[in-house]
Amino acid sequence: MSSYKEDILHIFDMDLPLGKLSGANILVTGATGLIGGCLVEALMLNPRRDYAVYASGRNQERAQERFKSFADDKGFHFIQHDVLKPLQGDVRFDYVFHAASNASPNFFAKKPVEVIKSNIDGVAHLMEYGLGHGMRRFLYVSSGEVYGEGDGRAFTEDYSGYVDCTKSRSCYPSSKRAAETLCVSYAAEYGADVVIARPCHIYGPYFTEQDNRVYAQFIRNVLCGENIIMKSTGEQFRSWCYVVDCVSALLHILLKGESGEAYNIADASSNISIRELAETIANIGGCKVVIDVPDAEEKKGYNVVTKSVFDTGKIAKLGWMPRTTIEEGIKHIIIENSD
Repeated sequence: MSSYKEDILHIFDMDLPLGKLSGANILVTGATGLIGGCLVEALMLNPRRDYAVYASGRNQERAQERFKSFADDKGFHFIQHDVLKPLQGDVRFDYVFHAASNASPNFFAKKPVEVIKSNIDGVAHLMEYGLGHGMRRFLYVSSGEVYGEGDGRAFTEDYSGYVDCTKSRSCYPSSKRAAETLCVSYAAEYGADVVIARPCHIYGPYFTEQDNRVYAQFIRNVLCGENIIMKSTGEQFRSWCYVVDCVSALLHILLKGESGEAYNIADASSNISIRELAETIANIGGCKVVIDVPDAEEKKGYNVVTKSVFDTGKIAKLGWMPRTTIEEGIKHIIIENSD
């Protein structure tokens, strides 16, 4: 069975025009997060790397631990920065992957104002810096939550469902929608070259103890030798995607995507309910699934959308396809987080 690192190396077997990155400075915000961290590792592990990677995040200690294998590499740089503040400096970032965002439900419940500000102000600050320093392309990592509650169809990039703007939980989907519009507005007014990624529910290793997304809670239970605790009956139906496949999709979008366009990222073979996800992880971890009714405070951060399934026909035209089954991905996460 392959490992998480081997999964990353397989990205470079794909038909990607990596020569576009030659000699470039590449900025990845949210570098200690789930997607950003994997993206930094992939960029650094490229066997033909001839560019510099700048990883940006708020937590320097976490970054030092996550990227310790790159500490002495002259092509790697860490920037301690909060996207709520303007970026300072004079480095020209040719490509910007903006993946910084509070995506954990506990933030939605307790810090909705900060969630909104980070999503909108983050784009504005990075765009202003990029446009003033010769940026070539900006990739915004949005979210499938922009679709809201749908009518049962698979979401295509031109679809828009219902979001109740009077609920504080809407801080996340509403600000992600606004941030996307801000991106294309910078393109329309200032000529910025922008592409947008809309990942579905992404799973992978290196989640933090504070991360209370369902897959992280389930994996944490398994690693602690506990039964999986579900805070609902798990009937919500979702598209899922392994983080390495998500990162390969981001590279396809950056290098092949059409300017101004949004692209869904999902694995059609991993469209399952929360209950099925829990049972899959429990079977792999050798434990049981137990339902525990959540309290009112926990419910505040929950995604109320009942069905969220993505159409991936658009990104498939760029030559992208996922390669890791959900069973393989879960096994790789457990092994990586056990080390």
